[in-house]
Amino acid sequence: MALPPDNWEEELAKRDRKIEELTTQLAAAMQLILELRAQIAKNSQNSSKPPSSDMPGTRPPKDKHSKRRKRGGQPGHEAHFAGVPERVDRVVQHRASSCMHCDANLAGAEDTGSCISHYVYALPEIRPIVTDNQCIDVRCTECGLVTPASLPPEVPRGQYDPSVQAMTGLLRGELRQGVRQTSAVMTKVLHVPMSTGMVAKIQEQVSRALANPHREALAHVQASERVHADETGWREDKKKAWLWVAVAGLVTVFLVRTSRGAQAAKDLLGESFGGILITDRWASYNWVERTRRQLCWSHLKRDFKSFLDYGADAKRVAERLLCQHRRLFRLWRRTRDGTLGRAEFQMAARPIRRQMLALLEEGRGLPCTKVAGMCKQILKHQVALFTFIDVEHVEPTNNAAERAVRFAVLMRKGCFGSDSARGSRFIERFLTVRATLRSQKRDLYEYLKAACAAAHNGVAAPSLLPDSARATDQLPLAA
Repeated sequence: MALPPDNWEEELAKRDRKIEELTTQLAAAMQLILELRAQIAKNSQNSSKPPSSDMPGTRPPKDKHSKRRKRGGQPGHEAHFAGVPERVDRVVQHRASSCMHCDANLAGAEDTGSCISHYVYALPEIRPIVTDNQCIDVRCTECGLVTPASLPPEVPRGQYDPSVQAMTGLLRGELRQGVRQTSAVMTKVLHVPMSTGMVAKIQEQVSRALANPHREALAHVQASERVHADETGWREDKKKAWLWVAVAGLVTVFLVRTSRGAQAAKDLLGESFGGILITDRWASYNWVERTRRQLCWSHLKRDFKSFLDYGADAKRVAERLLCQHRRLFRLWRRTRDGTLGRAEFQMAARPIRRQMLALLEEGRGLPCTKVAGMCKQILKHQVALFTFIDVEHVEPTNNAAERAVRFAVLMRKGCFGSDSARGSRFIERFLTVRATLRSQKRDLYEYLKAACAAAHNGVAAPSLLPDSARATDQLPLAA
């Protein structure tokens, strides 16, 4: 039997220190593994990643008793079909030649008066109307000198009138066609000869025609009482830029800036913005007083879901937060639908508010740095969490801005951004006009023609702002 060494106490102390060191390393490694697994588990349901990045099987299978809507038209949806055309250019009658019962010849048979119409739409060959404006020199019979003619003011000085300019802008913007594709459609389909260089020139003309309506819409948004704002990535001259959007009722405004900082947000909202701002937690909006902000609860819900992957303690806090979130939004939907009064809603929401803040305080004390840090950040903005409860007509989510920016994201996938600052001006002006007219159910092509005609005649373009009566009747208000 081996005898213990003389310095056995020192050896035991070394062993204890080694065990303590290994235990600390193991705890750090386990925490790192937990965080890496949470990173791998990120998807569109618990982070800001787009749904297109989700791996197969990310979404849970549908329950057969689930209330999720099916694809297609919903019950009560009004069907949209061509119906009876306003104008019929040609009528062709078809008669049965023989009886389907006895095979008799029906050439001289009497009509019963019953007729079923089957309308067929066909496109004619598109040929533009080309006008040769001839300026004829005239010699005076008195003095013998020649007086040249000049074009009247209503004749465009270029080769293309406002209808061609509007169609070019529509192809570039609404249909998201590149310069070459636009040139091909104008030349081969519409038979209006147009080179790629001319497409770019006309795009600039359309952009200038939309400059004043864009400024007017921007001023309207900056003076609004409730504004939804968001931003997404863009490219300008192959460099990083950002596309900003602000939605105020029936008016939507876009701006392209090379920065995602506070100054760009001030360009969008105005230095003296005094309304209520609904956004996510991006720091560029922090110059707006928190008492006049509402954080998006769709983003907060995703944050709470992300806690589920950070261990048992974080999961318990997340589940309770999501439960309180469901309770709050059940009350909110009833208030929005008019089945619950505002005062009753505020009273019923008080314990939910207290419980949520208590849970966030609990999350801030968790050992997981990711969860604790996010809870701490949310608590910094706790004044802006429940503005929609305290103030009428404030939405709890930023879905209005999220919806407005989707078309621009699809455009970005095809064009990869703007090649120059002038291209960015066209993008922000066209997207502003498109989104605003769409919300007001106004025709985009007709507006583009009117704006280009106004620019040619040197008069003000049609306003993008809705009439006050229309704004009152159609403005989507929160509860």
